[in-house]
Amino acid sequence: MKWRKRASLAYRRWLDTRRLRRENAHYTREFARRGLRLIPPQNRPGPAAKPKGHLRIGAIFHHYSWEQTAFLPALKAFGDTFYLDPLLPKTAETDPDQPDPSIADRLAREHAECPLDVLFFYVSPYLARPETLQAIRGLGVPMINLNLNDKEAFVGKIRGGLAMGVRDICCLFDLNWTSTEDALPKYAVEGAPAIYLPEAANPHMFFPVECAKDWPVSFVGAHYGHRPEVIDYLRRPGFEVRTFGPGWPEGKIPTDAMRHVYSRSRVNLGFASVGEFKDTHCLKGRDFEVPMSGGCYLTEDHAELRRCFEIGTEIETYRSRAELVDKLRALLTDPARAEAMGRAARARCLRDHTWEGRFDTIFRAVGLLTEEFPRDGCRSISGA
Repeated sequence: MKWRKRASLAYRRWLDTRRLRRENAHYTREFARRGLRLIPPQNRPGPAAKPKGHLRIGAIFHHYSWEQTAFLPALKAFGDTFYLDPLLPKTAETDPDQPDPSIADRLAREHAECPLDVLFFYVSPYLARPETLQAIRGLGVPMINLNLNDKEAFVGKIRGGLAMGVRDICCLFDLNWTSTEDALPKYAVEGAPAIYLPEAANPHMFFPVECAKDWPVSFVGAHYGHRPEVIDYLRRPGFEVRTFGPGWPEGKIPTDAMRHVYSRSRVNLGFASVGEFKDTHCLKGRDFEVPMSGGCYLTEDHAELRRCFEIGTEIETYRSRAELVDKLRALLTDPARAEAMGRAARARCLRDHTWEGRFDTIFRAVGLLTEEFPRDGCRSISGA
């Protein structure tokens, strides 16, 4: 039975890899054929621009585990925030997500009672159907959507002719915020304005905790892809690795418990691969939450990560299992260096990688704030 399961998984990986390669080739070809280009951000406050703290914001997303603690405190720094869950309540945990068709009417009532300046979404068609978003556009309020999985799910599954990724809804937003830099040409091909900005962390949720560092290594994240193989590879020579998250024996832990794990661990392990795609990498929320917590972080190396942190000083990376073992052993035998890296990483996150800072960039990009646009070299925009 085990060999059948492995064979089935390998076949699915092959199919997914082939689909993703075709998708990427299509968008690369179309971007070049149409003569499209990536347009840098323009800081031009609109006629309705206001000082920070004076906006009225509609926030439309579902809270699965981390979303409210990340988004709402940051949004409230810009003004009054009205939160709306786009999903119908479930009667059982096994029920599929069902978008709430009434959100357009509810937003219209809220806007009529007290006008909204901007609508921030974190949705896919699983959460908001195109016809619902089209109705919301009728309010005339700037609409921004965040998508954190454009590496593998810009298109995603097709159901009834509709992509379950953002492909078929991205053109309905005034700005799309993607954490995947190489997805910008895809948005341009679909005629949708997009800006690249990485994830971030909430410094009031993720911070150093005073405790004994009595766990050598830990990993917080789901059990999938090549992660179990790498964890087993580390445990065989005797590394003690604690794992938390869906699919691991220890199970999922609350968001506010993660900082305790990060602080208690001498080294926090990371993976950058996307889904079952071993050689496709992207930034993860963990890339900012561990450093924001002051934890020593060792994760897979890739280009986007190197633009966010100073490798070797703020975080450490590996390119192979052998390099992982060597660097893990070096950090465990040099606790002073590991702790210094954690302090430097938190300082970098406080300066450059907060959710409030990300929203500041996004709101200025659509002309909602009055002050000058900050330049930190961590963003780019796609367009025709």
